[in-house]
Amino acid sequence: MDSYRPHPFHWVPADGKRHASADPRPGAGYPTGVCVETLCGRQLIADNTDLGWLWGTCPDCDAAAHKLARCPMPPTVNVR
Repeated sequence: MDSYRPHPFHWVPADGKRHASADPRPGAGYPTGVCVETLCGRQLIADNTDLGWLWGTCPDCDAAAHKLARCPMPPTVNVR
């Protein structure tokens, strides 16, 4: 039986940012050291660590993920 998958991508920390990937994901996450192709078009090595999940989100992956999820990007907030 296939597991529930609400979107055709998963988030993965890699190269100092949280990226998204449509690659098949083994188990609960991409293990550290696994190479994934990201939605921003890069081949990156997963860094599935506690610190990695605190990194900022790759803006290109974020835009691509929103498009795949058919969810518009939220408006930007101007902070003074």
